[in-house]
Amino acid sequence: MIPADPASVLGSPRDTSYGQSLLNRVLTGAGAGDTRLTHVAELPPRAAQVTNWPEWASSDVIAAVRAVGVEAPWIHQTQAADLAAEGRHVVVSTGTASGKSLAYQLPVLTALQQDPRATALYLAPTKALGADQLRMATELTSQDPLRGIHPAPYDGDTPTEIRQWVRANSRWVFTNPDMLHVGMLRSHQRWARLLRQLKYVVVDECHTYRGVFGSHVALVLRRLRRLAARYGADPVFVLCSATTAEPAATASRLIGAPCVAVTEDGSPQGARTVALWEPPLIGGGVTGENGAAVRRSAGAEAAKIMADLVTEGARTLTFVRSRRGAEAIAMDTRRLLADIDVTLPERVAAYRAGYLAEDRRALEAALSEGSLLGVATTNALELGLDIAGLDAVVVAGYPGTVASFWQQAGRAGRRTQGSLVLLIARDDPLDTYLVHHPEALLGRPVEATITDPHNPYVLGPHLLCAAMEQPLTDAEVLEYRAWELLSDLARQGLIRRRAGAGRDGTARWFVTADAHPHDAVDVRGGIGSAIAVVDGESGRMLGTTDAGRAPATLHEGAVHLHQGESYVVDELDLEEGVALVHAETPGWTTSARAVTSIEVEEMTEHETYGPVTIALAQVLVTRQVIGYLRRLPSGEVLDMVPLELPAQILPTRAVLYTVTPDLLSRAGIDPRQAAGALHAAEHAAIGMLPLVATCDRWDIGGVSTAEHPDTGLPTVFVYDGHPGGAGFAERGFARLRQWLTATLAAIESCGCGSGCPSCVQSPKCGNGNNPLDKTGAARLLTAVLAALGNGDGDHTEP
Repeated sequence: MIPADPASVLGSPRDTSYGQSLLNRVLTGAGAGDTRLTHVAELPPRAAQVTNWPEWASSDVIAAVRAVGVEAPWIHQTQAADLAAEGRHVVVSTGTASGKSLAYQLPVLTALQQDPRATALYLAPTKALGADQLRMATELTSQDPLRGIHPAPYDGDTPTEIRQWVRANSRWVFTNPDMLHVGMLRSHQRWARLLRQLKYVVVDECHTYRGVFGSHVALVLRRLRRLAARYGADPVFVLCSATTAEPAATASRLIGAPCVAVTEDGSPQGARTVALWEPPLIGGGVTGENGAAVRRSAGAEAAKIMADLVTEGARTLTFVRSRRGAEAIAMDTRRLLADIDVTLPERVAAYRAGYLAEDRRALEAALSEGSLLGVATTNALELGLDIAGLDAVVVAGYPGTVASFWQQAGRAGRRTQGSLVLLIARDDPLDTYLVHHPEALLGRPVEATITDPHNPYVLGPHLLCAAMEQPLTDAEVLEYRAWELLSDLARQGLIRRRAGAGRDGTARWFVTADAHPHDAVDVRGGIGSAIAVVDGESGRMLGTTDAGRAPATLHEGAVHLHQGESYVVDELDLEEGVALVHAETPGWTTSARAVTSIEVEEMTEHETYGPVTIALAQVLVTRQVIGYLRRLPSGEVLDMVPLELPAQILPTRAVLYTVTPDLLSRAGIDPRQAAGALHAAEHAAIGMLPLVATCDRWDIGGVSTAEHPDTGLPTVFVYDGHPGGAGFAERGFARLRQWLTATLAAIESCGCGSGCPSCVQSPKCGNGNNPLDKTGAARLLTAVLAALGNGDGDHTEP
């Protein structure tokens, strides 16, 4: 490890790696006392581990792969391909640009060549990734020995006449989980040709299927396996993942069958310099909510750094969390470069979802060949696209998981020289913690992916879909542990059980005649009816969001982004399921404010440590949006606009802890300070939960109170923001001590005086971040951790 002092980073040219030299360029002009650079680490290069082509692989397939530039496979490619060829479900979990595609191309193309009736299916989480992999499959099958495979796309953009051709002719269909659910499984009779001879199913970038989205995809894949079995097929699943914890268990949970993991990465990797960066607090009287200090934005820092790197001639990719952020950073970078060299601005661009396919391909090609030097992008370029070997990657804001960080970082590194990876902290407790505790990022294993296919709010709708596709047996209902759930749906008139309906005389479950269950399922995670977002001036539907999120994101006056364009909401009609918007860029952003109460239905697990009790509970959360803040790009708050919207009730799961008044007293927290201390500790804990659970702070919520009616004590709750829960509360309960220890460290390491968005303020607080007591929160957490004892305070993973 290299010390973080900028003066010590600047070594002699002979001793400095390429990544260090790029960092030195960024630091040029920084004084010895500059504190933005908090840590630097050097990651050594990794040599390639080459092996022989598998004996079972078709010589024509090997020739086609060699023709596109692959001289010999790496060890993880052949290991995974061998397992798949043996008929075993396999997940290959290796780094970015490690050639995972070859692991499935070898067995799939060999099987399709050897059996002219055999078929395969490829699933991608994004259109860009699917299109990239289809392009490669098309290139590999362009010669006569493989020409009859006809790889083809089947997604929402595929014209009707092409869809008919795909169903009749393609033997390798490239689609996504959404289209598999609504376009293929619902009308499986039309896909009988493909399902009857289905040999392989490829699930690419499977680590992205987590939380509610992952739970939906897990059930879609179970339904696919069920229908394939009906037609007499038993396909082998090949899954590709970023480096992740427990890949075999994660993949097995996703497809509902045992998977073998291949994790030894045999691809070469250049040396990398990894730097952590914290933007400074802004002086000059600029303040945020309740007069809190405001940091210079991660976006502004990223634009300046990318301009410096592009000036140096370094091919740079800057990852941003939002489409608007990507466009803004590209624009700011071009503006900065125009003052240096008038030819440089045209070599910088933005890349995000919403671009036309030909525009995306042109950008990808320009970046690969070097005519583009800088690109600001969302995570659209994180997954799978063949743009490796860049000189530098700037990550503007921690992407939410260690796995995503390394995916993005893996884009940097030519085979023969070093590269720079630079993480810039956003104004967020987790970002603040990570740049001051580098071991929590650089020395920590990647996360396990959380999915819960048994969440009744996800499982129920999918069982209705499955019953429509093919009536369910009692054995299947018991296998899903869903007898009570289906009995409840039967009482609602959505499904019925008929005794003796099966050919063998056993009972079957049938959906009712007027049911349309497929339309009610949003695979991307929305639960409940959809709200259509409509341009009131043109009548064009821009998209949808689920009803649960609409009051907080589509309320009257909300700034709504769609494919990089800005709109303002004129009206939200929850009964009619529509939000009317008009195109406008007002110069500010909006964030909803809501009041929230929570009712404990059942404590499913709890433990007491003297004055502290921790628990996992089933809860009812009542939330009502009461207004929204208008905030300038600098972070300065303009005003609070009141709203009148109906309350929403969310049944979910929460992790909670209670403390006694005596503990507060001994911690030096006056009764009048208790609410502020609890509130600040709650906010900081929400910001830090992604450290131990693969979630975003927007996936969760919290409530704190000086005396909760169900516990009778000062209580802090953190709950899943999805009906039934998404597994995040369980992970928080299992890692409670680690979570709260990191929360305390984030508060203590923040340099603000009385609280700011980097520690205890929340961007979505319903109470306007008032009251908050940063000092009280630190005292409270110190006392709670002391009560939990010197053990690890964590529990077995759920």
